[in-house]
Amino acid sequence: MFYHACMQTAHTAVDAGAAQGIHVIDTGFQRARFDAAYLIVESGRAAFIDCGTHHSQPRLLAALAQAGLGVENVDWLILTHVHLDHAGGAGQLMARLPNAKLVVHPRGARHMVDPSILWAGASAVYGDEEMRRSYGGLQPVPAERVVEAADGHVVDLAGRRLRCLDTPGHAKHHNAILDERSGCIFSGDTFGLSYREFDTAKGAFIIPTTSPVQFDPDALHASIRRLVALAPPAIYLTHFGPVTEVRRLADDLHATVDAMVALARQFARDGSRHAKLTAAIARLYVERAHAHGCRQSADEIRSLLAIDIELNAQGLEVWLDRMAAGR
Repeated sequence: MFYHACMQTAHTAVDAGAAQGIHVIDTGFQRARFDAAYLIVESGRAAFIDCGTHHSQPRLLAALAQAGLGVENVDWLILTHVHLDHAGGAGQLMARLPNAKLVVHPRGARHMVDPSILWAGASAVYGDEEMRRSYGGLQPVPAERVVEAADGHVVDLAGRRLRCLDTPGHAKHHNAILDERSGCIFSGDTFGLSYREFDTAKGAFIIPTTSPVQFDPDALHASIRRLVALAPPAIYLTHFGPVTEVRRLADDLHATVDAMVALARQFARDGSRHAKLTAAIARLYVERAHAHGCRQSADEIRSLLAIDIELNAQGLEVWLDRMAAGR
């Protein structure tokens, strides 16, 4: 489905994006307004940016039909990275798109051709039953349909240049996508998470996402600075939708990354590290949300951010262990 009703500053960005051929699609993963993919339309040709899971495919095809296009009009599926909430449905979607090629960071390309390692790694954490429920299975993409996009690679969509930007920090295999026509950026997870439930009169509320297993705070700070330097009028997040006020949000992200790293170091040697770090991150987010003017109770904030709190704690712990091992 298209998503038309963002609040506060995001609403203006949605309207402006639609006027420039950018459509927000709610993939339906986890809950409404949690996970987005994007459709860019130019001169009757189309590109998807990210695709959600196998379960998301009907929503992407419906969005394409609502734009007056068919599967034969899609030239590209561009992935910001290969985490399953972004790329889990890539193989199944590509099987429906006869003319499309898949564009992915060079470090992620092999996982699209053979997704067995992605599945095994995630199954070890979540279990096979939950994997089937949430992601629905992974399908390989033929190698000849995969394009490896190193930093600066340009995807040509009917003359519209979509430039790939190597932006590690959340993951080493991460590209953000600069739409040179609109100036907007599709940031995947590099520019954090901003759910519309937390929008207030002050604008959007934002937090970083570390996620296991490749979090690197220094690299993430550098990637955020790189995106801000391009002065985009809006950044389109996977979680969820477009945000403006880019410089203010970047400052919030930098401050929160530093606060999270400080908490991780505080509990680095604690025998109850995970429990204490998770609780501390939750308190940090509740404090920041209330300072931003969010009206939800502490319990409501913790519930809405429960998945992110857990994943961020795990990402910080993997980073701590890697630093301790000198890697």
